[in-house]
Amino acid sequence: MFFFDSGFILLVLPAMAFALYAQSKISSTYAHYSRLFSRSRMTGGQIARTLLDAAGMEGVPVEVTEGHLTDHYDPRAKVVRLSSEIYRNGSLAALGIAAHEVGHAIQHDTDYAPLGIRNAIFPLAGFGSRAALPLFFIGLLFSGSIGFLMDVGIALFLFAVFFQTITLPVELNASSRALALLGDGGFLEGEELAGAGKVLRAAALTYVAALAVAIAQLLRLLMLRGRR
Repeated sequence: MFFFDSGFILLVLPAMAFALYAQSKISSTYAHYSRLFSRSRMTGGQIARTLLDAAGMEGVPVEVTEGHLTDHYDPRAKVVRLSSEIYRNGSLAALGIAAHEVGHAIQHDTDYAPLGIRNAIFPLAGFGSRAALPLFFIGLLFSGSIGFLMDVGIALFLFAVFFQTITLPVELNASSRALALLGDGGFLEGEELAGAGKVLRAAALTYVAALAVAIAQLLRLLMLRGRR
């Protein structure tokens, strides 16, 4: 019954409910502002290219990638990848998201420390998030000679929690840069800029929710460990 223990009910379930709310919020906000277009009529791809060039990053390409809202900056290839709906669309949502990814590219170009830390721990955080819970519950089930696996699982999960913690300021900073770039460059103004900001803030809420789920799960593991 430890899969539905008190820690899961009191900590993890509320955090998961918050995550569902955050996902609903970004979906509805994106849907609304993807129907409102800027007066400039520039597309997300054009905005990304213009902002990169203005930052002296002419060598960073802007490419189209498959999928829905799969937009990202790849620091290894040094390329901004935008989903087709963002690259070819001139909505307020598209411009905000495209500028956000440029914000990440500028972070990388200027050696923004939190981004460097996040990129460095990403492989270990990914492994930790996959292996931590199985190892922990094996140690919990077969306590004794392999009970130490609970501690190994908790240690690995700490990397996942730290990754989510460092991700939040990275994403918030990229959004701040994006809005400044769009506003200072005159690409969006007034209600247009406010609309793009709402999209980016809704997206940021998903990262807050991911951190909340990770912390709740860590506290749950510590509670279970303390009972043994």
